[in-house]
Amino acid sequence: MVSKSHHLSQVNISRMIAPLSSPIMAEFVAQLNSINKLADESPGFIWRLKTEEGNATNIRVYDDELILFNLSVWESMDALKQFVYRSQHGKVMRNREKWFHKYEGINMALWWIPIGHIPTVDEAKKRLQYLNDYGESAYAFSLRKQFLPVQIK
Repeated sequence: MVSKSHHLSQVNISRMIAPLSSPIMAEFVAQLNSINKLADESPGFIWRLKTEEGNATNIRVYDDELILFNLSVWESMDALKQFVYRSQHGKVMRNREKWFHKYEGINMALWWIPIGHIPTVDEAKKRLQYLNDYGESAYAFSLRKQFLPVQIK
């Protein structure tokens, strides 16, 4: 369903096994540009946090230098799911245990934003923390228990 008033924002974090410069991470790093390009060209993609280099791997929002932070906006839940699960991104993420620690807690949060709004890093961190502290609600939810944009105030 595509909303006429809202887009879907998502944040996810992952803790790397080693720094990006490590040989352990080379296979992951080699795929970054193609996966980012795929996201940018995916139907329903709106925006993603990135540096001038085109990715967010050098953006550190936590004290832990090994945490990667990903923030994006999508036209709909279906568009996000198509990219996450049914594209090359899904194939890459099936191998995530090669590059990332199993995360303790919830590492992905979704929330609806008014069309035209670009979420901030602080906003995303708050949504993720809220989901970890209080569970799912229209304020922050997961792919498992989704809320419609009409359910938010």
